[in-house]
Amino acid sequence: MARNQSTPEQQSVRVLKVGERVRHILSELLARGEAHDEVLSASNIAVTEVRMTPDLRNAKAYVKPLLGQDEEKVLKALRTNTAFFQKEVAKRLGLKFAPKLSFQPDESFDEADRIERLLDDPRVARDLDED
Repeated sequence: MARNQSTPEQQSVRVLKVGERVRHILSELLARGEAHDEVLSASNIAVTEVRMTPDLRNAKAYVKPLLGQDEEKVLKALRTNTAFFQKEVAKRLGLKFAPKLSFQPDESFDEADRIERLLDDPRVARDLDED
């Protein structure tokens, strides 16, 4: 009996789906304050994206404290509680292997602000108005 061969497109869809499920699980854990950490329970933290490796063994979770307050303290608390989050994700995800989590700051908001400032520059506005 032949094995069901999946195309790279199907594999990438699976990786994206698992990453999204991990993001939802982490968001739920943080929203409910299940980590039992003072810094995490006092902060509203957004999990903006989770990028999985193709083998689903590693996951990078990009996080941003709302209002950007105490980002370093929040990242340190998340990294301290990584074992708890990995255990909970493994339990709720139901995969053969639990992904190893790493928490990274989400810089996309800062980059968007930088681009917005560039577009608000009078020299750029002048060039855009000529079209």
